[in-house]
Amino acid sequence: MRTGAVSVSVSVAVVAAVLAAGTAGCGAGRHDPDVVVDGTPPATPYAGPLLVPTQEVDGHTVRDLLLASGAAGRALECDGRPYAGTGPDGWSRRDGGGTPEDGLRLYFDRDEPELPRHGYRVERREAHRVLYSFDVAGRTKVAVVVAEDQEHRPGWGPETTAACDPSELPASATRGYEIWTDRAGRRLPVAEISSAAGPEHCGWQRAHFLTLGRDEDARTYARDPDGVLDPDVLTAPYRAGVRLPPAARDTGRRYGERELWLTADRTKVYVRTPHGVEAWPALRGGVGCM
Repeated sequence: MRTGAVSVSVSVAVVAAVLAAGTAGCGAGRHDPDVVVDGTPPATPYAGPLLVPTQEVDGHTVRDLLLASGAAGRALECDGRPYAGTGPDGWSRRDGGGTPEDGLRLYFDRDEPELPRHGYRVERREAHRVLYSFDVAGRTKVAVVVAEDQEHRPGWGPETTAACDPSELPASATRGYEIWTDRAGRRLPVAEISSAAGPEHCGWQRAHFLTLGRDEDARTYARDPDGVLDPDVLTAPYRAGVRLPPAARDTGRRYGERELWLTADRTKVYVRTPHGVEAWPALRGGVGCM
């Protein structure tokens, strides 16, 4: 069932920047012939309007993202909370394509989203608008509405977009993410737990970051064995070769050989590997680099 709601994860700026860089530019360019494929339409195609008024918003609540993402957000069929949604920011007079498919390609070429660039199907078609969906097991995980001949912008281009959490997409489409799993091997939402190496343009590539929690409750921790981070951005020093506290509990969350253990102390997390246990300290709020 379509929830009619869209949300977005919020994490410390540095991790968001790392993930954005991880897959930006991957895939084929504007003339990629496989961006749209033939296939059976979804079992329950989106039946609502393709033109839903949008508003610019500053927040990240469900209501905010519904206002921003219009029809695309309402077309999603996520297993959990949807992850992201955006409204129209227009395209230049020279960018508009000659076909709806050109409008979809323009979205990937202009915005370089961390989303699959292949395998979209036409879910709905109306005069001057087309809804494209990327489906997993017959359910819409990415939705893009393209529109034709908007004011001062002739041709086809992207109007609204929305996506489910990356953990709901195929592994081949999420190579830029470190997606953790639970005890049963199920992929966990990136909006709840995500990790990434630090960005090179900050000189932080030898550090690693882990973000836990959603929205205002999110907290980011750092692995910094080489001391590339300013100590002032950490709530405590990074430590390797420590003992697990007696009160530490295994969360069951795994990424490769890393196991996440927690205590009641939120200023640090413990990561166990075959080489020992590390204490990752929390970052001070709002840390990032330009």
